[in-house]
Amino acid sequence: MKFWDTSALVALSLKEAQSAPLRHIVEEDGAIVVWWVTLVECYSAFAKLRRDNILTRAQEDQARQGVASLATGWIEVQPSQHIRETAARILLLHPLRAADALQLAAALFWADGRPAGQHFVSLDGRLREAAQREGFQLLP
Repeated sequence: MKFWDTSALVALSLKEAQSAPLRHIVEEDGAIVVWWVTLVECYSAFAKLRRDNILTRAQEDQARQGVASLATGWIEVQPSQHIRETAARILLLHPLRAADALQLAAALFWADGRPAGQHFVSLDGRLREAAQREGFQLLP
């Protein structure tokens, strides 16, 4: 079981350079844990790519279907006061945006505050660095 950031799930749902290693991670262990807003963040990323003329509407729809299919089997960490407080602490320590701090706080909650030995799957550089500093093992 691994915690997946939105950036990794977006790349997994599209044909990008990082897609193959991410597919390998899913094939090894299909148990995906995410923050509860991840599906909407993925949809937002796909819509931005369409608006920027990187994806066609058909490609966007296909990507949305792919991530929605993954969502039927993933585990979502629900919002809580504890996660909000952890995200506030994270913002004091790491140069992250609010949404990324919430992602990392959700991962820490999932890891029961003990990230050593737990995997964090992300392609976002700042979030990867913060997750590593918090004690997670990074993939890919």
